[in-house]
Amino acid sequence: MTQDLLPITRIPRTGLPVHAVVVGDPARAAAVAALLDGAEEVSYHREYRVFSGSWKGLPVTVASHGVGGPGAILLFQELADAGIRTFLRFGTAGAMKPGIGDGDLVIAEAAVRDDGVTQQLLPPEYPAVSSPEAVFALQRAAREAEAPHHRGIVWTRAAFQPGLLPLFSYDGAGLAAIEMELSALLVTASLRGLVAGGVLVIDGANADELVDAETTGGYDPHRDVVAAGVERGAIVSLEALRLLAEAEELTA
Repeated sequence: MTQDLLPITRIPRTGLPVHAVVVGDPARAAAVAALLDGAEEVSYHREYRVFSGSWKGLPVTVASHGVGGPGAILLFQELADAGIRTFLRFGTAGAMKPGIGDGDLVIAEAAVRDDGVTQQLLPPEYPAVSSPEAVFALQRAAREAEAPHHRGIVWTRAAFQPGLLPLFSYDGAGLAAIEMELSALLVTASLRGLVAGGVLVIDGANADELVDAETTGGYDPHRDVVAAGVERGAIVSLEALRLLAEAEELTA
């Protein structure tokens, strides 16, 4: 019955596992779900594709949110309405400083709120921060997977392509990477008392001084080095969820 489905994403109001990995691409949601035992597609409406299954005995939800904060925050809000209590965003990003290579993982400690939506919900002074336990779980999972990884602040920016307006510079601020949805998740989680974090696979360089179009041929997220990073990142995300659930049981 339609009253048993939430209005935007059309996901069930009840019954989903409370630990979730959220990704941008519906195809990536299917790829992550393929790593689960007993994976089933729960719903697929617009860009919102949702699966459930289990990872090493932990029931898990995997869902796609599409591109950009305004659409993604609708999924985050409705997943929270459906009972999800732990969120890890697993996505791709551009490197913002030297030493972070293609295929590496960036574990977000916080995000710049340039997402195009949370500015309309809260004053700009309100922070977008990851739950400390999510950061530590992701770092431990990355170490155990022997995945190259870094920690830092990421820039969530609504515009993907450059426009006529000059791009605000964060030179010297030490940002690790740039992506499009994480701050919307972190703000939602903070407002609702949820656990949230993010791990991002580097698929290119975005800082002007790092871009070498002659050598790289320009932005290309479909290279083997990125695909290998995505495979590692999926496992790190799922294992971090398991570690978080394990810690919850110990403190219950």
